Amino acid sequence: MMDFFFKGPEPGASEMSSLNDLFDASGPTYLTYVNWNCPHHRRSVMASLVQGVYVLERDRQWNRQGPDARAPAWWRFFHFDLHQVLVDAADGSIFGAVYAFHPPLHLLDPAAAAPHFVVAFRGTITKKGSAKRDLELDLQLVRNGLEGRSRFRAAMQAVHDTLAAAAGQHRRVWLAGHSLGSAIATLAGKTLARSAGGVLLPAFLFNAPFVSAPVERIGDLRVRQGVRIASSFVTAAVAAVLQQRGGGSAAGEAAFAALAAWVPDLFVNPADPISAEYVGYFDHRRKMEAIGAGAVGRLATRNSVKDLLLGIGKKGGGGGGCEPLHLFPSAVLTVNRGPSPDFKTAHGIHQWWRPDLPLECTAHYYT
Repeated sequence: MMDFFFKGPEPGASEMSSLNDLFDASGPTYLTYVNWNCPHHRRSVMASLVQGVYVLERDRQWNRQGPDARAPAWWRFFHFDLHQVLVDAADGSIFGAVYAFHPPLHLLDPAAAAPHFVVAFRGTITKKGSAKRDLELDLQLVRNGLEGRSRFRAAMQAVHDTLAAAAGQHRRVWLAGHSLGSAIATLAGKTLARSAGGVLLPAFLFNAPFVSAPVERIGDLRVRQGVRIASSFVTAAVAAVLQQRGGGSAAGEAAFAALAAWVPDLFVNPADPISAEYVGYFDHRRKMEAIGAGAVGRLATRNSVKDLLLGIGKKGGGGGGCEPLHLFPSAVLTVNRGPSPDFKTAHGIHQWWRPDLPLECTAHYYT
């Protein structure tokens, strides 16, 4: 959740430390032509637009304006305009942006698969100016409390306004986020998928937080698998007992299955302890089916013991409601298998626009 890679500048520090903000120095300048049907190109552009939100906030903190502003290059290079800036009312920090795509005339046909709008959200910046509010929201994320916060309400309003501007072409509105920002995008995507008519927005979720024990960090494969299997049976047992008392088993299953048609893109680095658990989460579902414990696996997939015991996701009585934020019925999981020397590299947004990534991509669907 904390984006240590993108720390704001210390008072009096040289701006040489913020070279990552310069598109020409660290952006995907090689991407002079974007094939919107290519997943590698889509990933690179979406990550760059998220980076644009980070730099917008750092421009604000540094008071970099006009020709000194560094953020615009991150979207103008790909023919986007800044349609709206999203500001957190609690501290005045910029946490998101809405971009509108305006390609040159000669690129109109090749851009047929491009979005009309992108709503992007940054993650945590751990320096003054935004750190207090960001860290507060990180805590709310762990407690599944983002939905009631003003930042999410502002984000959701922006998404609704953007959908209205798209004039019914919902699939041309894309969501993107990194770390805490990907949690906001996830909650927005899930909310819309469950809404009347089931609005399914393409979503690009970079280093999304998985709030659970870091089982994926266990080195021994057999031990890791054993822990996951035992955990699934415990989770399923607790869920079954609580749902039997509340009579909400069918409601919980229906609420989770309602999301199955929404298939976001999840981007994960196994060396990142914040998001690595998604690798084992989806792989374990397949293993439970293979050993004949698919029913247990499905029940465990949509619950966590922590949230069950805390009563999270029991809206409306009867034990029904929605599952914890980090659990997905379906997703396209892209794993960066390249080396990461440290946490800030593994969790950083910059990795996702590199052209030479050794990626492993798998689609997972809930049945």
